[in-house]
Amino acid sequence: MATIKDIAKLAGVSVTTVSRALNGYSDVNADTRKRIEQIAKEIEYSPNALARSLVMKHTKTIGLLVSGLSRDGAKDNIVFDVLTGINEYCGSMGYDLVLFNTTTSKQKEKTYAQLCRERRVDGVIVQGIKKDDPYLIEIFDSNIPCVLIDVPVENEHTGYVSTDNVDGSMKAIRHLAELGHTNIAMVNGHDQAYVSKERRKGFELGMVEEGLDIHSEWIVNGEFTELKAEEVAYHLLVDSPEITAIFCASDLMALGVMRAAFELGKRVPDDLSIVGYDDITLASYVTPALTTIAQDTFRMGYEAADLLLKILHQTDEKRVQLIDNELKVRKTTTRCS
Repeated sequence: MATIKDIAKLAGVSVTTVSRALNGYSDVNADTRKRIEQIAKEIEYSPNALARSLVMKHTKTIGLLVSGLSRDGAKDNIVFDVLTGINEYCGSMGYDLVLFNTTTSKQKEKTYAQLCRERRVDGVIVQGIKKDDPYLIEIFDSNIPCVLIDVPVENEHTGYVSTDNVDGSMKAIRHLAELGHTNIAMVNGHDQAYVSKERRKGFELGMVEEGLDIHSEWIVNGEFTELKAEEVAYHLLVDSPEITAIFCASDLMALGVMRAAFELGKRVPDDLSIVGYDDITLASYVTPALTTIAQDTFRMGYEAADLLLKILHQTDEKRVQLIDNELKVRKTTTRCS
């Protein structure tokens, strides 16, 4: 295997000069650099990534830390879409991507800094972290560059990427109000998710904007799962049959609400209109096709990686990137009869 000593011998320069030329230092003569790079190519020199990282103090590797990654999330594909966006940007910039999973209990066994040092990452993108996760405070206090998905934390070393969840929810309520619905319920996620707080805020602001009454007992948590949403929606519709529309804080929960309506003999959308959030792949394939607030999760990943590298290289003051969302009207909403 070729080494930098071999290149130095063939080029007639010192090992230090070869090292500095291959690592992009500007104090190497342009002709010398060109000759070194040509020789390296001819003898098929491949740099030792670990050795280079020790010298350069960086590894050109970033981590994607996902909290609570499990098989349950396979249906909505959100983690995968974010990951592919991150991977595409990292690949274009010559960075590697490492995926690692955590849970609230794991975070009590190993600190955030320990995890990052062990994985030898230059920076981290964090997805799915909850408000009560120990890592959240550690991330804020750490000097390790970090970008969070859907968690509004911002300082010199930390930024976040999200959609305007309040505005998206308000779009859903405006749509239902325009169709004549006044008895509107909400199936939210859970209290430890920032998006749940924001989407509930948007729901309530939308209801106020449209002059509609908010019934607190009609706002229930579906834990971002299809089964839990089906369960709570079933009881909600039995206890309050006057409800004509339900806004769900995720498409997966909207699918559960559709099943609950079917079990009760309610027709969607004739008896019950439903709006979801996310625009997962299944939203356009389910029957009837789901009206939803679409967010571009691939772009969220792509922009998160871009923002992280800007923080790493200190090339931009910006620490926040908001992605547009839009209402996609399909077949689960209709005019209230």
